[in-house]
Amino acid sequence: MVFIQQMINGLQVGSIYAMIALGYTMVYGIIKLINFAHGEVMMMGAYFAFLAAMAGLPVWACFVISMALSALLGVIIEGVAYRPLRSAPRISALITAIAMSLLLQNLALVIFGANPKVMPRLIESNPVMLGDIRISTVTIVTFLVSVFFMILLTLFIHKTKPGRAMRAVSEDKEAAMLMGINVNRTISMTFAIGSALAALGGILYGVAYTQVMPTLGIMPGLKAFVAAVLGGIGIVPGAM
Repeated sequence: MVFIQQMINGLQVGSIYAMIALGYTMVYGIIKLINFAHGEVMMMGAYFAFLAAMAGLPVWACFVISMALSALLGVIIEGVAYRPLRSAPRISALITAIAMSLLLQNLALVIFGANPKVMPRLIESNPVMLGDIRISTVTIVTFLVSVFFMILLTLFIHKTKPGRAMRAVSEDKEAAMLMGINVNRTISMTFAIGSALAALGGILYGVAYTQVMPTLGIMPGLKAFVAAVLGGIGIVPGAM
């Protein structure tokens, strides 16, 4: 029973890491860059949801606002920090990614303070008992939401025109440009989607562990990066 209980707990945590890993693998797949600021985007997404919840907004609005603001943040990071360095040596982009990570951490520290904030209860934690096995509603919702967005992302990449453009840019930027694809817009869209998914992971992580703090994204971001590498970074199903 203990093994099954831990497996269920692992599904919850793994679902959150999968959402974050998708952002890593999408960005690497399209511009061959490890976005080390991705964990901090997750952290900012959790803070956005915290602020929305404290403002008294409904749960769905907290999710939508957080994901939208995080998507915008991802686009800004790409445009300001990474786009000017596309032709630069890889080490320059890597150093910039680490710098963006530290910048976002310290920005959150200045704005929100060092003390952890208690995440409002966006999802009611009513446990479901199956014999000796306890499954909380947070675990169920986390797993279902993660699976839903993974399926949605897979369909988007393979069945839509913007998704096909993303795959084309990933294969060959120059050829995609010659075929009339707006490469800059496609890359920005990739950052937006990855950042929105990171925000979703940040919200679910904050709900599961009830706290939000400036260092929230460090360990989940690192573990999600490891998961993306083990699954084959640049390959969306591998991150899942």
